[in-house]
Amino acid sequence: MPKIWSESIKTHRQAVRDAALDTAASLVGERGLTGVTMSHIAERAGIGRATLYKYFSDVEAILVAWHQRQIARHLSLLTAAKDRATDPLDRLTVVLETYALISQEHHGTELAALLHRGEHVEHAREHLKGFVETLIADGARSGDLREDVPPAELATFCLHALTAADGMRSKAAARRLVQVTLAGLLRHS
Repeated sequence: MPKIWSESIKTHRQAVRDAALDTAASLVGERGLTGVTMSHIAERAGIGRATLYKYFSDVEAILVAWHQRQIARHLSLLTAAKDRATDPLDRLTVVLETYALISQEHHGTELAALLHRGEHVEHAREHLKGFVETLIADGARSGDLREDVPPAELATFCLHALTAADGMRSKAAARRLVQVTLAGLLRHS
């Protein structure tokens, strides 16, 4: 098979998958979890039900795949934020701020409650904790952050503290929460 065909098929399959994911999330937002069927998703996405079933077994499988894609995007945003900063304290600050803003925008819904369980979420949490732990360890080595508490414990503290951002109405409030959280990490002379 010529390479162009395999790329076209791969692109087509990805487009069908993305359409199903986006449509399912949109419909759940409009109708709630119990108001969405595979038929609704197929019709709105403009694909056949049989085709949809080739990709996913049920609505929950689509929503889990959508959530996995969202997690990957969030982790990419956090990595990009880290890469823009130049020193350890700045890297940690922009990562925590990005995390707080993501938390503020994407939690507290019926869909979030369904999707924030399961192995894929636990794996993402562990990855995120390790990511923040490394940034904290770098900050401690640079002399900016405290060394009396292990970085793993401080990472857990940060992530739990910043989940409070999901109840905040403004970005300014989320940023203030980040500053309060960071104050607990700073080295005291």
